[in-house]
Amino acid sequence: MAIAVFIGVVILAAASGAVFKPGPWYEELQKPSWTPPNWAFPVVWTLLYIMIAYAGWSVWSKVGWSLPIVFWALQIVLNAAWSWLFFGLRRMDLALVDVGLLWLAIAGFVVTAWPVSPIAALLFVPYLAWVTTAGLLNRAVQQLNPEV
Repeated sequence: MAIAVFIGVVILAAASGAVFKPGPWYEELQKPSWTPPNWAFPVVWTLLYIMIAYAGWSVWSKVGWSLPIVFWALQIVLNAAWSWLFFGLRRMDLALVDVGLLWLAIAGFVVTAWPVSPIAALLFVPYLAWVTTAGLLNRAVQQLNPEV
């Protein structure tokens, strides 16, 4: 039952990206040359969301409510908020703050989950790398489009 809850929560977070899509506004923005191709985003996020759900469930099944689960819950809320802030509100500045807090929540999960489940912690490392890239991309797009 708990795995279904973690999967459901992750699906809800992923739905934010489906509701608040890049669209024409984003396509018209200047982007750095190292921007990943459009097809990479759904592929990478699908894999990451699977790992996020499994990691959360793995820690939950061992210790229940705990500091790593608090970080897990925080990161999923911040994750869902980013698309709304960046694409929905078109507030690259607020999205950048969100992605910075998201990075800290992910790192918090890695550190606190390690003693409980090193595998769960390691599953968040690619997520941390991707969010690092997303944060750098967010900042670069913001700098390249100061009028927005």
